[in-house]
Amino acid sequence: MKNLFFLLIFAPMISFASQGNPTLEAITSALNSGDADALSKYFADNVEISIQDKEQVYAKAKALDVLRGFFNSSKPKSFSQVHKGTSRENSDQYCIGNLTATSGNYRVYLYLKVNGDNLSIQEMRFDKE
Repeated sequence: MKNLFFLLIFAPMISFASQGNPTLEAITSALNSGDADALSKYFADNVEISIQDKEQVYAKAKALDVLRGFFNSSKPKSFSQVHKGTSRENSDQYCIGNLTATSGNYRVYLYLKVNGDNLSIQEMRFDKE
């Protein structure tokens, strides 16, 4: 009886949690193709971008220019998501993945702010491996 109760209560939650997030899928697809314009659709008003040792907070338009510059000098070949999750403090999300580019491999960290049903990119880190 306890097992049946568990299945009735938690199975829908597990099923819902395992469904893909369309916004995160669009973001990872844009990283895979190196599409800065598609990524910028998900930028917060101010985005912290860190590329190797250079870290700064940019307004949305400037963040797009910085990301375009990075993708022009390091053309992405592929992006694979390694881990994703939700922060303990709130419902914000994060994603960690590997970017293979013409200039080498990068570990990518994304921090996404949740506002209702929308996600916005607050922080992007590209650390060369």
